[in-house]
Amino acid sequence: MMPLVNLFGSKGRWVLSALLICAVIFELAYCQKDTQEQRTTPGRKPKPSKPKLGKSTNKVPRAVTAKPKLKATPAAPAQTVLTQVLNRGKFKKVGETLSVQTGDTLELRCRGKPVQWSVPKYLEEDDDGRLRIVQHERYGVLTLVNTTGVDTGEYTCYPMYCEDTDCRKEYDKAAKVFVFFPDPQELFVPSSDYYEAIQLRTNWPTLLPCQVTSPEAKVTLHREFPPVEVAVDGTEISFNVKRGFTIHRPRPHHAGALFCVASLGNLRQSSTKYMLIYVNYPMAPPAPVIQASSSSMAVGENLRVSCSVMGEQDVVVEFTWEYPGQQIGRPLYTQESVSPIGGGAARQQTQSVLLVDEVRDVDQGAYTCTAQNLQGAKSVSTTVKVVPKAKPKKP
Repeated sequence: MMPLVNLFGSKGRWVLSALLICAVIFELAYCQKDTQEQRTTPGRKPKPSKPKLGKSTNKVPRAVTAKPKLKATPAAPAQTVLTQVLNRGKFKKVGETLSVQTGDTLELRCRGKPVQWSVPKYLEEDDDGRLRIVQHERYGVLTLVNTTGVDTGEYTCYPMYCEDTDCRKEYDKAAKVFVFFPDPQELFVPSSDYYEAIQLRTNWPTLLPCQVTSPEAKVTLHREFPPVEVAVDGTEISFNVKRGFTIHRPRPHHAGALFCVASLGNLRQSSTKYMLIYVNYPMAPPAPVIQASSSSMAVGENLRVSCSVMGEQDVVVEFTWEYPGQQIGRPLYTQESVSPIGGGAARQQTQSVLLVDEVRDVDQGAYTCTAQNLQGAKSVSTTVKVVPKAKPKKP
């Protein structure tokens, strides 16, 4: 095959050279333009490129937004964790209740620095050296040895919030566990009281704390006279194995001597007897009204100052008086009475009347009555003026 130059002759060489020169010039111009686009002149902003017109599409360009930088937030304090320390260094997270055989050791670990423990009242008063509490760097440990049924109750760990030397309990972060110590001989937590008096208040639930040592025991409620089992319907009266029996809305028929009976296997035992005393608890403090027989008394006349309270039936109201004659030792003479008020609602009027015979100048001043019931007290006053006795007119 002939060379390409020989094929075209001298004219072909010129044409080929021209083509090569054009290609070189085009390449240089393209490179220069590309470099200028990448490098901008100082102090001059590059012109925005105009969008090319083309065929419309359904695609919408996605806006690119810079992701906001997340500020570093301090880590939330770890929740209080209460665990039981088992043999061989094993740990078990505790639930609401826990059972430990009598004689065994109870060891609880609570995370926090520092922590404070709350134990059943019996152990707070006298633990016989069986209770030991140790605070480590990051957790506290409660250890109770030679356990018995009387140790049954709630054990609570409170993390402490400290500023310098001032520390306080963080009640909202407390960790609690109710520990049963089943005793084969004692179904109820032992008590030194044969009778326990409990007040039944009309506006407050009443608890009969017949506490069992084993959650497996079946517990019933009984009345002593007449001997009968009390119905527990879950509404008027309910039972909780950690607390006992609760009378939610006490009424007069709940009063009397009651006790609990626990059964487990062949063992059946009775609890302490509870003497329930019904008290009609008032809904609010009294609102006394005071009135004197006259705001102006002549020397030698008899004065009566009454203090009255309208309230619920069977609610006891007590009265106390302050009067000017106390300064000279004048004795207090009062008359008190209770009378029902007619109408649909069972209400009564309780009244105290202060009597001052043959008033003198020293009896002038403020008379104050204070009425008090189980909800509180309130005082009211009135002022009495003593004037000279009018002289009889001459005939």
